Amino acid sequence: MKTKDELPDCPVATTVQLIGNKWKLLILRNLLARPWRFNELRRDLDGISQKVLTESLRSLEEEGIVSRSVYAEVPPRVEYALTELGESMRPILDAMQEWGASYKRQVEISNP
Repeated sequence: MKTKDELPDCPVATTVQLIGNKWKLLILRNLLARPWRFNELRRDLDGISQKVLTESLRSLEEEGIVSRSVYAEVPPRVEYALTELGESMRPILDAMQEWGASYKRQVEISNP
């Protein structure tokens, strides 16, 4: 986790710094439903590179938002899930989903 001095003064800027890119938000969206394996996420997130997915997951893990579980199997199995802190972001993502659906309805009304 970052220290208090590493975070912006503005709470909105703090949230944006932690989860404010397209890929992190979509990763969180998926993890709200259930734990995912790396390759499942890569297949589901159309257009994400392996490098960006790895960096995003590592960043979310470092911030305490995502947990990484390694299972001693052959081949090894790794799953990513939301931590309690990550789960606390559910209302934010639910609000984004609701707003996006409302916006799409408005666009459909305006442009039949």
